[in-house]
Amino acid sequence: MKYILILLWLAVALFADTVKSPIVTLNENTATINIEKIDIGMSGFVVHALAETHSSILKSAVVKSFDADTKIATLELSDFGKLENDALPKGTWKVAVGDTVILAFGYTRGLLIAPSEEIYYRVTKATEQLQWVHPDIFATILSFNGHPTPLKEDFDDFSDSTAVGLVFFYLDKKLFTLDAQSFEILNISEAPLAQESVLLPFYTRVPEIQADWWGEGSDELEAYEPHYYELMVNYNKGNKKLFDIVKNGDETFHFLLKKFDIKG
Repeated sequence: MKYILILLWLAVALFADTVKSPIVTLNENTATINIEKIDIGMSGFVVHALAETHSSILKSAVVKSFDADTKIATLELSDFGKLENDALPKGTWKVAVGDTVILAFGYTRGLLIAPSEEIYYRVTKATEQLQWVHPDIFATILSFNGHPTPLKEDFDDFSDSTAVGLVFFYLDKKLFTLDAQSFEILNISEAPLAQESVLLPFYTRVPEIQADWWGEGSDELEAYEPHYYELMVNYNKGNKKLFDIVKNGDETFHFLLKKFDIKG
């Protein structure tokens, strides 16, 4: 048990601090920063200083590559729409070299998707330095959206409303750590906990999630592992470690192999 606690602690501790770095080069929708180490998939935003005590968020940013030799990370920039308010004036500022990129914002708060109450509490108690937002809140968002089967857009809504930066999936005795915005896998750690039951769509105390009459996500989730594996594969098609896990795992998941951009 001590071994499991250490692994789970490390999985969270790796992403505890917010990262700030100035943009060194800019090219349309990409930018680069100089940084000692960074994980691909980390998300954040670009901040432009307006005055000594005022600034504005201009773009969302996701780390797409990192060169360990040059210490250069390349970021993909996109529109930032999380704080939109038509009642407020909008500026015309553009991202410029020297603007500050803030990554790993919200990484002190996490959501754990677990198949049972026991696993949920054993994982969360092992990593109490992280502020866990209870899955009941996520279930409430699912019910509002009419999605008994969680979609990526539901996780987006949850992250936007709770400032959660990390999503964790417990699958097949492994803990997958994902950036809540990019949904890219940041870490996979072994967590061999005993699992005697499975709750669908995940452990929550909400007795029923309301469903839409039709549309994606409106059907009841029939199986735990296949759905969450597929969600992760959709946003991690180049992840070799995930590919190997799916390939070497239950044959019922092998239909996902064709989704990867990996051969073998």
